[in-house]
Amino acid sequence: MNLSRLSIRARITGGSLLIAILISIVAGIVIFAQVQRIVSDGQERLLEGIEGPYVTAIHSGDTEEMDLPGPGQFVAVVDPTGQVVLNTLPNGLADAVTTIAGEPDGVRTIGEDYLVRSTSVTTADGLWHVITASMNDDEVLREVALLLIGSLTVINLAFGAAAWLIGSAALAPVTRLRRSAEELVAAPGTDLLPVGPAKDEISELASTLNELIGDLRTSAERERQIVSDASHEFRTPLAIIQTRLELAQRQATSLADMKADVTAAQKTVARLSSLATSMLELSRIDSQAEPGRASIAELAAELADAADRGRHRAAGLGIRIDYTAETHDDDAIAFVSEPDFGRVCDNLVGNALDAVGEEGTIEMRLVQEAGSIRLSVSDDGGGMDPAYVPHAFDRFSRESTARTRGGAGLGLSIVAGIASVSGGTATLDNVPGVGLRVDVAFPVARVET
Repeated sequence: MNLSRLSIRARITGGSLLIAILISIVAGIVIFAQVQRIVSDGQERLLEGIEGPYVTAIHSGDTEEMDLPGPGQFVAVVDPTGQVVLNTLPNGLADAVTTIAGEPDGVRTIGEDYLVRSTSVTTADGLWHVITASMNDDEVLREVALLLIGSLTVINLAFGAAAWLIGSAALAPVTRLRRSAEELVAAPGTDLLPVGPAKDEISELASTLNELIGDLRTSAERERQIVSDASHEFRTPLAIIQTRLELAQRQATSLADMKADVTAAQKTVARLSSLATSMLELSRIDSQAEPGRASIAELAAELADAADRGRHRAAGLGIRIDYTAETHDDDAIAFVSEPDFGRVCDNLVGNALDAVGEEGTIEMRLVQEAGSIRLSVSDDGGGMDPAYVPHAFDRFSRESTARTRGGAGLGLSIVAGIASVSGGTATLDNVPGVGLRVDVAFPVARVET
């Protein structure tokens, strides 16, 4: 039987009932054994009481004429010569008196019907034997056994019903949560799952689910916003491309005009390609569960390559790009991959190039600190509008100045996303009218020595 197909209520009830049955079996065995012992002890004391007067008479020497026992009492007395002077034992035992007298003293069961006690009494005349017997009281034990079975069966059935009712009551909030969740699925809105007044596991589950629902709604809203922003970003370049191509087809009076229109269309296509690449990069970052790893030496080498790439982009302009790497443990491992670190450098250098325009200075600095490594990229491009700084890392957010000239507003978002996946931080140090510095810190693992 596949228990996973049963409801939780049924599993709780079945498990509780199984445990109750096992406990009942153990308890029934213990109780029956105690009752059996009590009955046996009572029978032995009864036999001891029956033999008492005869043992006293033998000790006192009054053995000329033995009194008969009371009704239902069985006694046999054997004198020292082996003669049976009194025998009221039932037929099944009367013929075995001499044999019983020859056995050691004590209580024994003979057959299935009789409990027999044999006692030796020493006198001046010799050794006497007093034998008493009683019927085994098996009927009482059978009645006790039936009573135990019946009682424990009723108790277990009642326990199972109680477990079912308690399980139903305990799972009622879960049923309400499920119905509320179905209503939320059928009619999406801003409502959340109900949280009961009790501070128990169900209310904690509801609170956790509400947090999950809130996160999912935020994520869905962010995705809708991204799709909306991306559609807007794609629509304008596509319209420009279409217009340029139409102009090239209709109004181009010369090869030079046609080339100019095609060149403009190519620039727009390049912008679209860059936008698509940035969006794919953001999608990859969002789906990345674990950060990459690279040594400090690899990051320092990538920093130098990123500076060279920036210089190539700034060729022919009066822009100087410098870099420094202040590291002391090249074998330490940072929680960022070498390609991701290169993307961070390229995006920050690209933003800085847009900010400084035709002439300026860009400084790249890699500093190893306690437990982290920090990348700083600064420029003298005049800084950001202070009102824009809180939104600088938002996707598709663009300042109206030349700092984001021609971009889609995704560069800093990619930087912040890579830093977040790595467990690091990205911050801005903005000085309006002077310049901007972006600091990105990545955790560094300790190296065992």
